[in-house]
Amino acid sequence: MTKTGIRQTARLTAALMASAMLMGAGGALAAPDVVVSIKPIHSLVAGVMQGVGVPTLIVEGAASPHTYSMKPSNARAVQNADVVFWIGPSMEAFLDKPLDALAGKAVVVALQDAPGLEKLNFREGGAFEAHDDGDEHGHADHDAAEADADHQHDHAADDHAGHDHAGHGHEGFDTHLWLDPENAKALVKEIQAKLAAADPANVEAYGRNAMALLARIDTMDGDIARQIAPVRNKPFVVFHDAYQYFEHHYGVKVAGSVTVSPETAPGAERLREIQSKIVDLGATCVFAEPQFTPKLINVVTEGTKARHGVLDPEGATLKEGPDLYFDLMNGLSSSLVDCLAKDS
Repeated sequence: MTKTGIRQTARLTAALMASAMLMGAGGALAAPDVVVSIKPIHSLVAGVMQGVGVPTLIVEGAASPHTYSMKPSNARAVQNADVVFWIGPSMEAFLDKPLDALAGKAVVVALQDAPGLEKLNFREGGAFEAHDDGDEHGHADHDAAEADADHQHDHAADDHAGHDHAGHGHEGFDTHLWLDPENAKALVKEIQAKLAAADPANVEAYGRNAMALLARIDTMDGDIARQIAPVRNKPFVVFHDAYQYFEHHYGVKVAGSVTVSPETAPGAERLREIQSKIVDLGATCVFAEPQFTPKLINVVTEGTKARHGVLDPEGATLKEGPDLYFDLMNGLSSSLVDCLAKDS
């Protein structure tokens, strides 16, 4: 073979390799590199991308966005991304500066700005703590600090700088938006639109997947409404005030939260207030969360008849993927019913 023939063969081989790299299964063009901040949103993005590609998740396993610190692998993923989905700085405070520094080529989508969302303001007064920048939590007395020692120890390795009130930021609304199925549908529509704009070659697949996802959310919504109806009027207390979208949508009765922000220990006065609330209202259950020690729950239920349960609003114990959102929502419903229905 001549040198010219060798060069032509080399160029053809290179072209074929490049073509193969651009093609995915079934002849579809390869998906863009998509990075997603937290599990519930990752699940919805994965659902829209099914059959096209698999998005990369930043906050994996049982980690919480409230106490998360970026890893080198997360930084590389953001740097290489074509599209990044997150709720926004009020939820994932840890991601705010890295996005500015690393996501130069990426389309960054703050889903808290999606059209069609119902946003609920933070609750204040009564059994819910005021959401402000005051020193209420900075003066917790020694007894409260001791009661919460395990809680703080669990996160001693985390860098908390910039994480104050993560998920409970200063923009005035609760960012646990996905806990309302109608909001989840609005998020799916925004995810579809942004993926279609970034990857027009796969626009039909994104559209089909989004339609199927919306129908699945509607079915799940009806199932949960029927399941939870018998216990809707039973008051309960949660670890932190993350559930008002679920509460608002399904009409359940959250009497209060142990703390407004899971990385901040409540003071002794706060714990006594919640304990009195449990007694006065006859709260049936007090719910912990899997990422955080249940010791505070034990403190506020001591001497009451309230039972303990666990709610997982961010899917900490669930396997990531397109089914996670549905497992999360059904898990919340089942946990509530399992605890609240006892002795009813």
